[in-house]
Formats: sequence, C-alpha cells, structure tokens
Amino acid sequence: MPSKGNQFRSNNFRDEPQPKTGGEKVQKEKTEIFPRFQFDNGRAVKIIGLLFLVISVYFLVSFTSYLFTWEEDQSYVIDANGGWHNLFRNAEALEKAGVRDIAVENWLGKFGALLAHQFIYEWFGVASFIFIVIFFIIGYRWLFKVRIASISKTLGYSFFFLVFASVTMGFIHSFVSDYPHFLEGEFGFWTNRLLQAEIGNAGIAGLLVFLGLSILIIAYNIDFKLPEKKREVKVQPEISDEEIELLNEIRSEPVEFPLPGRVNIRETREKPASLQQQERLAPPVVIEEEDFKEQVLRPNKTFAAGDITLENVLRPEPEPEPEPEVEMTVERPRDEKTTVEKTADSLVERFGEYDPKLDLSGYKYPPLDLLENYGSNKIAVNTEELEANKNKIVETLNHYNIEIDKIKATIGPTVTLYEIIPAPGIRISKIKNLEDDIALSLAALGIRIIAPMPGKGTIGIEVPNLHPEMVSMRSVLATEKFQNTTMDLPIALGKTISNEIFIADLAKMPHLLVAGATGQGKSVGINSILVSLLYKLHPAQLKFVLVDPKKVELTLFRKIERHFLAKLPGEEDAIITDTKKVVNTLNSLCVEMDLRYDLLKNAQVRNLREYNSKFIGRRLNPEEGHRFLPFIVLIIDEFADLMMTAGKEVEAPIARIAQLARAVGIHLVIATQRPSVNIITGTIKANFPARLAFRVLSKIDSRTILDSGGADQLIGRGDMLLSTGSELIRLQCAFVDTPEVERIADYIGAQRGYPSAWMLPEYFDENSESGTKEFDPDDKDPLFEDAAKLIVMHQQGSTSLIQRKLKLGYNRAGRIIDQLEAAGVVGPFEGSKAREVLIPDDYALQQFLDNMNNG
Repeated sequence: MPSKGNQFRSNNFRDEPQPKTGGEKVQKEKTEIFPRFQFDNGRAVKIIGLLFLVISVYFLVSFTSYLFTWEEDQSYVIDANGGWHNLFRNAEALEKAGVRDIAVENWLGKFGALLAHQFIYEWFGVASFIFIVIFFIIGYRWLFKVRIASISKTLGYSFFFLVFASVTMGFIHSFVSDYPHFLEGEFGFWTNRLLQAEIGNAGIAGLLVFLGLSILIIAYNIDFKLPEKKREVKVQPEISDEEIELLNEIRSEPVEFPLPGRVNIRETREKPASLQQQERLAPPVVIEEEDFKEQVLRPNKTFAAGDITLENVLRPEPEPEPEPEVEMTVERPRDEKTTVEKTADSLVERFGEYDPKLDLSGYKYPPLDLLENYGSNKIAVNTEELEANKNKIVETLNHYNIEIDKIKATIGPTVTLYEIIPAPGIRISKIKNLEDDIALSLAALGIRIIAPMPGKGTIGIEVPNLHPEMVSMRSVLATEKFQNTTMDLPIALGKTISNEIFIADLAKMPHLLVAGATGQGKSVGINSILVSLLYKLHPAQLKFVLVDPKKVELTLFRKIERHFLAKLPGEEDAIITDTKKVVNTLNSLCVEMDLRYDLLKNAQVRNLREYNSKFIGRRLNPEEGHRFLPFIVLIIDEFADLMMTAGKEVEAPIARIAQLARAVGIHLVIATQRPSVNIITGTIKANFPARLAFRVLSKIDSRTILDSGGADQLIGRGDMLLSTGSELIRLQCAFVDTPEVERIADYIGAQRGYPSAWMLPEYFDENSESGTKEFDPDDKDPLFEDAAKLIVMHQQGSTSLIQRKLKLGYNRAGRIIDQLEAAGVVGPFEGSKAREVLIPDDYALQQFLDNMNNG
C-alpha cells in the first residue's frame, strides 16, 4: 500500500560507507580548496537566497520612493530621454547624446527611478509590489532553510494578483478622472481598453467578481452553504521536503552515548563523510561519569554495531514499523431513531420548527422613546460632602475611643457607603450600638450600619446623599446588560449602591414578595416589573394574571388584554378586582399547574424550558393535548385585603402554587403594605425566598418581611432592600411614571392582538350544583352529537379537545361538556385529570343518541 500522510521517504539505515581510497582523498582535498557551487552542498543556494533578499529590499526602497517622487522623476525618465542605455554614461557622453543630466529624487537614484518606472508605470502599476514578496519568500527560504510559504503557490498566486490588481485599478481609472496613471500601469490601462470595447464596463465588473471569488475558492475552499456543525477531523500537518531529508539523515544512525563501563558504540568504525553535517546539527549528548566511579572502564573491548544502542539502553525497544496491511472500513452502528423522532425530523424538514410567535409575527416591542430620561444618569461626586461626612464619622467614633485605620467611600444614586476598617481590638458590637449617635452627628435620616460587611473585613455605614439621583427606567433598559440578557423573565429593578444596573430573573427567584408602607415606592416597583417584562418578551411567551383589589393601580394595563392578559372563561374584565373571583382564579391556576405537570410527565421532561424546546422541535403531538406553554405571572397588588376577606381560601392555593408551580412556569409577585404575621404567614414566607422591602414603619415589619432589620431605616422614594435568601442588597428602584405606563399600554394595545385574552382552565367548585341539573334534550347545543362522537372516539373528556376539533370558543365548548356530563356521556370534573368517558364505543353511543331523540 502506498505511504500516506506524514511518512519518511526512507525508514532504513543507509549502508555503511566503504573505505576511502587514496584517489578519493585527493579529490576531497581539491573539493575543500576549490569548492564547487553545487546545489548539494547548499552554498550556492544560500548565496542566491541572499541575493534575492537584497533584491527585495532594493525593490521596496525603489517602489516606495516612487510613490512620492514619481512626478519629479518623470522629467528624467521621459522628458530628458533618460533610459537604461544612458544609465552608466558620464556627463560628457550624455551631452554628446543630447540627454540632459537631471537630478532625480528617488532614494536609489537614477537606477531606482528607472527600475520603479519600468515595473510600475510601464508594466503592472502598484501591483508590482508583489515582486517584493516573491523575492523575499524565495530568498528567505533558500538562505535560512525556513519555509514561509510554498514557492509554487506563491508564484501562482502572485501572477494572478498581478493581473487581477492591475486590471482592477484600470477599471477604477475609467470612472475617476483625477487618477494617477501609474496605479494600473500600461498593462492594466490597455487591457481595460480592450475589454471595454468587447464586453463593456458591466462585463468587466462581472469578470472581476468571478475571478475574485474563484481565487478565494481555490485558496480557501469557501463553502457557500449554510453553516453546519461538522465533526472536526484532525489531520497531521505535512512535512516539507527539507525537513523530511533532515529527519532521514538523523534517523539513519542512532545517537551515541558514552556509557559507564563501556566504550563508545561503533568506536572503531570510521564515520562516513555524509554524517559530517549531521554532527554539526546534532552534537552527541555526554553523560557525566561522576556517579559511576565504581564502574570499571574497559576501553579495549569493542562491541558490534547491533549489541548496544541508545534505544535498547535508555528507552524501551521501539515497536517495528507495521507492514502494509489491507485497508479495512469500519462501519459504526448508528443510533436508531424512534418513530416520533423520525416524524419530528421530517416535519421540521418540511415546515421548519414550530414558531409560537407566528400568530402575531408583526408584533413590535415597545421602543425606548416611550420612556422618559430623568436626570443625567451620572453620579455627581460632591467632594465637600464626602469629606464632611468622613470627618463627622471619625469624630463621632473618636468620642467613644474607637480608632479607624482606613475609610473608603462608594457613591451610589441615593446613598453613599462608607467602609471603615477599625483598629485591632475594637469590638464590632460597640460600633453597631452607635448607629443613632452617628445619625445625630450627621443630621441625616436613614443611617444604616452593616457590621460586618458580608465577604469583606470591613464595617459599612450607609449615609443618604444630600442630592439623590433619580434612576429612570429608560437608563436601565437601554443598557447592554438588559438588552443582551439570556434570562427567561428578566426584571430590571434599578441600580445598586455602586451604581451598577441590577437585573434579576423572576424564573429563578421563583416568586417575589413585596412589602412597603404607603407612598414608599411599592406601586412603582410593581410597574417596573411589568414594564421590564413587556419590553423583553413576546405576547406568545408571557401572560399576566392581574389582581387589583384597589381597582386603580393596575387598570392602566387593561389595554393589553388581547396580548398579555389571562382570565377565566366567561369573565368580562381580565383585571380581577372582586375578591370573590380571586379564589376561583387561584384555583384555576392550580388546575393549570396540574395540567402542565401532566403534559411534562407525558413529554418526559422536567421543566417548562425543556418542554417548549421539545414542542418547538415538533417532537410532541398536539393531538395528544400538547401545546406551547407561555410563562404565567400572577401579580397581586394588595394581598392584605385578600387575606382579610378570604383568609384560608386564598392562602391554600397560593401556598400550593408557590410550592409546585416553579417548574411549569407559573410565578407569583405578591405585594402588601402591611407585612404583619397574620398577613404574611409562615406557610407563605417559606415558599418566597426572594423578598423586596421598601421602607416600612417599624422594625417588626422589617423582620417580618426580611427576617432582619434594615427596612425601617430606608429613606423612601424607591430606596429598597432585596433579600435573595443568601444576601441583602440595597437598591434604588427604577422610576417609571404613570404617563409612561399609559404610552406603553397604548402602543401595545394599538397593535393586532389575539381574538381574546388567554383563557385559564375552567374550575368547578365542589359545592356547586352544575353537575346535578337534569339534562333537557330540547336545549342541547346543535353540535352536541358531534361533540359526543368526538369524545367517544378519542375516549378523552376534555373541553380543549372539543374546542380544538370543532373550532369553538372556550365558553361554548364548556357548555357542551356540561351538557355531556348532564346527559351521562362523560363523568364529573376531576381536577387535573380528563373526564371519564362513560360510553365505550360508537355503537353504544349511537344507541344512546337514538333513545334520547326518540324518548
């Protein structure tokens, strides 16, 4: 089998040279005295390589100088009739020939001017610079034995570049009047004239594009297909001819080591002359014999060539070169795809992946122009204020014999954090007890001491700024951090003390508990959460369930009902203001949660992201009830009012949703202005690790919401603390005003939406009598029999099945399923499970319908 890849030309050791005769010695002496310039000894090659390098330098100096001095040198080359035949004539000879001896400006004198004029003006224009590259690559290769590029490829590409660049410059010259002629040269100029007469400018442009793309394909093998992921096959790099020859020479004889107790291997053998160069390249390695003094050297004893070598003394014996074998092709077994996967692949190939946004493909996200830009969004550093606060802090602590080694200030939009390092031996609790004294000395409210700072060996003192900066929602949403986020439900809360944008993922929280006294920014915080999600998600990806017992806080979002809101079937208003309807809505969300868990179980996935990814890839059959599942965010603006009117009826479903709904994409945001223990019970708090606290009125309320103090020391107006369960972060809430919310709602509401709000599943109260009413055949729906046949055929009593197959609205489908239950076709509602079908087959159903119509 022929050798392939990275192989040596010869793997056999060369034959030992024969003893030299006297004639050969004489010939050797002659060779040493009069060396012949042959390519074998490399001397002539090196000289030619050096010459080529010098030529490349001459060309570089001459051509570069010509770009700046060509106008002055034209008078010598053309006007004065200077040429190559007059180059080495003296002044007298030039006068006799009628040639003026004009000084030239080229850095290489007359020779440089003539050389550059010949190559650039007379021949190929500025493309002649490629000759510098040609001479340099060949010269460098031959002189230093270093391969920069293949000589043959260099010559081929250079020739193409000469022609292509010269013609391209000439083509540009035809459109630009003020254009130096030397850029394209005579070749490019006349070639374009010829081509223009034959194919015109359009033909020349097409030809140049074709040639440019062709050389790119030849050089880089560009693939114009869509990018695909391919398995990378590692190929060993090829070895140049010089490297192969050198490796063969080195491998032809083993390197010799003087060994303890042995003479040098092949000591008595005369070394061949062909190895002289090898000895210079690879001198023998000598191992010191100091550690082997006890060994006895026997210089008179010699060994055969194959007795001891480097390989069998210091290395394990190498494996012999494998003999050529018969090629064998190994076929790896392919993973067999299931029928569902094959069907999904064929559907994706024919129709592409499922696009949940297709129904509202023209939806446009709200622009940032709808938001106001408050302030300069830059923190103004007031040096006098910082110095005054520092002096007061140090002075107050000195009154109580507390020394400070170092103090550092971090300026935020609302407060400034002073980090102090107390002297050794100072107790932290002693500084903590001085909170009121420091507030008195600074004459400021909202002083908060953090002792110690988490993760730092410092004590933090937060002092409000005299002139706080307002953080606008626009400044937060316009940042790259928000625009490029990969979070599922990003909410832009505002800025930290260090003036950094803070964005949290509601999907990972997974629920948020918000508390704050009246007028401290709680409603603004709710609006900032809603606006953040509206700016980031498509209506197909997100639905809101809004509960507003106050009836005025969330009514601005009524205009986006057909885009983002969800409601119960039969309800007119998507924003729930009646506390009696909240219980049904919460229970309906529990039903939706159970239905989603059944879908996830059937799809064999663990969370909503995996389920939707599988559905988009068409690996889930909609005929089996699968559908794209959007995120559902339930927002309750005043939870205390619900707890006072409904109590346990509200607490039970909220606790159940908070415990289980994270994996299926249902998340809660509950806000209250009364964070007392009878409102935020232990059951609810246990399932809300993320809590957002605005300023509250008492330390007890702060401990109720955050399990620690601090919320009672905030300064209000959007100043808040976020507890994520592991750390406490002070933030300044992003401000979004009511007119801004109105503009956003108007912008979304003016666009084409869905026919109605997203419908939550029906919920039947156990105490209701909907299933005990008698069935009246005269009042049945016209599609009653079609629905009955559909239910019996699929053996699945589902409202969504009737709605999808018969193309009905949810309300009418719900009435039909109630009639089927009253007639005895399906069983009662069983929560997340589908209704039981009481008729086994179509024959029994037909008999049932005949008896019902005749009776």
